[in-house]
Amino acid sequence: MRQAARRARKAPGFTPTISCSTLARVIVSPWGESFVIGLALLLFFGVQVALGLYAAKRNSSLEQYFVAGRRLGLPLVSMSLFATWFGAETCLGAAGAIYEGGLSAGRAEPLGYALCLVLAGLFLAPRLVRGGYLTLGDVYRRSFGRGAERLVVCVLLPSGLVWGASQVRALGQILAHMTGMSVEGAILLAALGCVLYTGVGGLFGDVLTDFFQGLILAFGLGAVFYGVMSEWPSSEALAEVLTEERLTLFPRGEPVSIQLDRFALPIFGSLVTQEVVARLLASDSVATAKRGAYVAALLYVLVATVPVILGLIGPALVPGLKEPERLLSMLAERTLAPVVYAIFNAALLAAILSTVDSILLSASALTLKNLFGSALEGMSDRSQVRWSRISVALAGLVCFVVAVSARGIYQLVEVASGLGTAGLVVTTIAALYDPKPSRLGAIAALLLGLVCPPVLEALDLSAPFLGGMLAALIAYVGFRLMNSGGPRVVAASSVVDEAPSAPSA
Repeated sequence: MRQAARRARKAPGFTPTISCSTLARVIVSPWGESFVIGLALLLFFGVQVALGLYAAKRNSSLEQYFVAGRRLGLPLVSMSLFATWFGAETCLGAAGAIYEGGLSAGRAEPLGYALCLVLAGLFLAPRLVRGGYLTLGDVYRRSFGRGAERLVVCVLLPSGLVWGASQVRALGQILAHMTGMSVEGAILLAALGCVLYTGVGGLFGDVLTDFFQGLILAFGLGAVFYGVMSEWPSSEALAEVLTEERLTLFPRGEPVSIQLDRFALPIFGSLVTQEVVARLLASDSVATAKRGAYVAALLYVLVATVPVILGLIGPALVPGLKEPERLLSMLAERTLAPVVYAIFNAALLAAILSTVDSILLSASALTLKNLFGSALEGMSDRSQVRWSRISVALAGLVCFVVAVSARGIYQLVEVASGLGTAGLVVTTIAALYDPKPSRLGAIAALLLGLVCPPVLEALDLSAPFLGGMLAALIAYVGFRLMNSGGPRVVAASSVVDEAPSAPSA
């Protein structure tokens, strides 16, 4: 039989009759799919921890720990920005929303968030890198003083930690479903794992794991798309689901103010975050920071297009789905071999982990450097790094407590979204570009940007986010003009390389 098989393989025109997916199922059948998935997840987390331990050797100072010594090249910067930007809501939420309501339901994907990265490269990267800052709070201290520095941290921290808690809870629920653990135990395991590799490795470890997670993400979604091609709907079925109503970005009858607000929220609401700022500051040059943001935007468009396409044709593939957010998981489960399906699950975990680890490190940097920076004075570099790791652990503890206390992920997302940051764009651009920044204007803008959106939403007024931005802009410009006695025109070229001036009242 063996000789006959060998001759058959050598015979002209012989083609294998077993596909790669069938072969994978044959290989894993003695152990079962759950064993393969569990083993893949164990290896996945093992790689995260190993990368964190490798990066720990380079963390000899706060600059090494929080901005990776400012030596990151283009591949690491671009992949880290992409992986940090690409969350589980892109994989599952966007596909489900578009399945249910067409392109208008997920209009921020993929162009809205990609445009946000482009704007970060254009307007934030040059001034941030040249300024030599360590955190976003440092930008506010240098331009507006200590009060604005502490206020911006108080604006950033709550929303970031609550959002991190929602991701930790989502990660715990996925692990509980895969392993049979209790949800609380799985959430604890998820939080401990994130704290371990993030706290040990710092930003360099974070970026290395982001690179690995980004590759897993791209491969996992690409595998699902390839698997779906074998079930591609007929032209008649596609014509039924790809209607004009589902393909439009702007629903008929929707006010222009609401349309603008929904586009502005992902673009400007995500523009100023410590997670993005840290990666730009860690770049080895201005050119690397700018190009890294542009490449990350391109990667985001390419990879995020997969959930968008699958969401559009989803009703033809899985009609009548009651839980649209399960679309991607269902397609992966029924089209992929167990080994590849395990990689897809790792991709979902990667999307969550790349968000959580960035939030933990950002919370640590803002808390330690900008709230308790005076306590670090006189400490050795080794002690400062030790306290940085302790603050990462404390941030992880807060995320865990909030995650297990909440009724569900959606509740946490609602709370995080309600902690508005509409004033951040106005004040950050002013801090970087205004030659005579106004301290009172910045404080007023931050407070109005925090208060106005939820108030406008409670009053059922359209465009609450844009309303908050407009209120913040008016407040800043008003205080700026009162302090300066009138508008002052300064040539843009004269302030490109200057450090921000001392804050005025």
